[in-house]
Amino acid sequence: MAQHDMNIANQGFPAFRTDLNNALTAINTMHSGSSRPSGASAGTMWLDTTSASSPTIKFFDGTDDISFATIDYSANTVNFLDSTVSTELVNDTSPQLGGNLDTNSHNILIDDAHFIGDESGNEQIIFQTTGSAVNEVEITNAATGNGPIIGSSGETNVDLNLNPKGTGVLKSGSSAVKIAGKETIWIPALAMYPNTTNGAEAAQVELSNGPEIKSLDFDKDSDEFAQFAVAFPKSWNAGTVTFQAFFTATSTNTGTTAWGLSGVALADNGDLNTAFGTQVVATAKAHSGTSNDLDVSAESGAVTIAGSPGDNEYVFFQVSRDVSADDLTADARLLGIKLFYTTDSANDA
Repeated sequence: MAQHDMNIANQGFPAFRTDLNNALTAINTMHSGSSRPSGASAGTMWLDTTSASSPTIKFFDGTDDISFATIDYSANTVNFLDSTVSTELVNDTSPQLGGNLDTNSHNILIDDAHFIGDESGNEQIIFQTTGSAVNEVEITNAATGNGPIIGSSGETNVDLNLNPKGTGVLKSGSSAVKIAGKETIWIPALAMYPNTTNGAEAAQVELSNGPEIKSLDFDKDSDEFAQFAVAFPKSWNAGTVTFQAFFTATSTNTGTTAWGLSGVALADNGDLNTAFGTQVVATAKAHSGTSNDLDVSAESGAVTIAGSPGDNEYVFFQVSRDVSADDLTADARLLGIKLFYTTDSANDA
């Protein structure tokens, strides 16, 4: 290691050779020394050996020495000193870190539909871009005894959407999470009452084995009716409903039965003397041909409830047998109605 004033004076050959070799040695050792070489000019880089184990590469700008990097002889690394120094990685197809990546209060920008992968290069998180996005996901860790948080951030009120793919479901642990959507209510015939005019007949049938049947019997020759009422939960979306009829016949006939349903919703102070909406008739279902076999109709089309359905309303339903659309030659014994409705809230708060 050496320094030289980089000025070779006129002299005899042996002295010239010695002077030249000293200059070349200085260049070859990066002008190493504990102070700036005397011959330095603006643009000279030299190695400050004040620290024998971690010398510093310095750049002379003509006035001051700018520390550029230190050489760690033990770790065999170069440590750049200026935070503005950047390294172009575009040509490095497998860059690696020697320690944790500190973003220094800056962000990491990820292209649309690109991902963070595992050690094998498989996708773990894929990021999708929304133009002019203002809402985002926020992840917060937690101290002992508390759970970490995945939440929404951005505007004042922001939902958090978790979307399974295809037929997949949202799970907590290994169990599916109950979410807003299609729900059912079971209304047994026992909870219904025949209409005063053209009403079905309430019956109880004792069979030779098993349960006794509580039913409403609907005549084969004329339309008959029964009613029931439901106060839907507040989570109901106040939209249309559908239904399935569960019924039987004490008959070996294989004819069909067609069930219809209509409804009307009434709010507080509403007029109870209000007409039902349009009746919807489910596809007629054939009896099996065995007396007292259970018959379950297909789910009906959408039933639009009359009135203005909403929270805290009392909804009356009327169920009927449409004999013009069926051909069972016996009373159809209604056991109950499964009512399908849709929720759009997590609970009834």
